[in-house]
Order: sequence, then structure tokens, then C-alpha cells
Amino acid sequence: MTTTAALTRLDRCDGCSAAAAHLVVLPEGELMFCGHHARKHGARLRELGAIVIPEGSAVDPTTAIEEGP
Repeated sequence: MTTTAALTRLDRCDGCSAAAAHLVVLPEGELMFCGHHARKHGARLRELGAIVIPEGSAVDPTTAIEEGP
């Protein structure tokens, strides 16, 4: 099954007040990050098993998305 990360302009980064651009899915729950915070914390989040979904991306929720540093 493929879904789309549907962030709106009302969704805000959990690290600051910027618009959310990435949805981060962890076993414990979800976080939303702006581009800056997604890049800053992305490597560590993936080490923890997070799925990092850029805004508007078509994703298969059963697989993790690999992003560069």
C-alpha cells in the first residue's frame, strides 16, 4: 500500500516554528521537522529506525526511505 505524506501549511516543525517539510515516523510516534531540522537530526533518526518522509512523497509505509546526510 502506498500513501502520501500530507503535510499542510498549518503543520509546524517540532524543533522550531518553521513550516514542517518532513514527517518522521518512529515506533513511539511521529514528529514533523522543517528541512533544517530534518537534515540536522536525520542520520541519528535513521539509526533509531525512523522512516523519514519528505512532504508530498509517495511512500510505502512498510519500507524506510534512505536519505543522504
